[in-house]
Amino acid sequence: MNIQEIMSKGGIAMWPLLMLSVLALSTIIERSVFWVRFLLQEGKILNRILDTAARNWDATPKVAKEHRKHLLGNFFYGPLRLDNPDPEVFHLALESSADDVLAMMKRGDKVLEAVIALAPLLGLLGTVLGLITSLGDIQISDLGTSSTTGVTLGIGEALISTATGLIVAIISLTFYRIFQSLWFNQVRIFRKAGSELEVIYRQRWLESDSDSSLLSGETPSKFTERFEP
Repeated sequence: MNIQEIMSKGGIAMWPLLMLSVLALSTIIERSVFWVRFLLQEGKILNRILDTAARNWDATPKVAKEHRKHLLGNFFYGPLRLDNPDPEVFHLALESSADDVLAMMKRGDKVLEAVIALAPLLGLLGTVLGLITSLGDIQISDLGTSSTTGVTLGIGEALISTATGLIVAIISLTFYRIFQSLWFNQVRIFRKAGSELEVIYRQRWLESDSDSSLLSGETPSKFTERFEP
């Protein structure tokens, strides 16, 4: 059977299934392109920003700003754009930036979740409606005769919508799990990268405050005591 025959024999439920399949396909293509582009540039941007932060902190915001079109650069630029913030403020800005970026990475997940939930149900609905139509024409006197041949064919055609719904749901679920695994991996990478950047900033903060304390006559030991819990 070609697509036109499948659509006609599958019943009325095939049309919403077609819409769901198009929606799922467009989401899968868009998310696949996004992840390919993101992963190809991620390592280069991550190494450049962290290396710059370790060598020359003052140049780090400029480097992060250059990569703002990439979500990783946008993640770093959130706290780096602040003007000499307190370490706690820097930490909060880093967490807030991570939440925003990671939320953007999950775009499209709700669409796939809806398709995964609705596609099998619509397929089952189409099958039930087809069975009602097929079995409604059966009379007790027709059982065991050639009159029931058409009913058997009708039942077979009614199952087309269930098969279609399951195929759409399985494909959507497969890519959904792939995107979820990529997202969880990014959570780990962002946490590690954010911690490294925060350590570098806290070291710089302590060194700058230590120098200021020496210039003002405060001993480094007193300065250290202020930051001890």
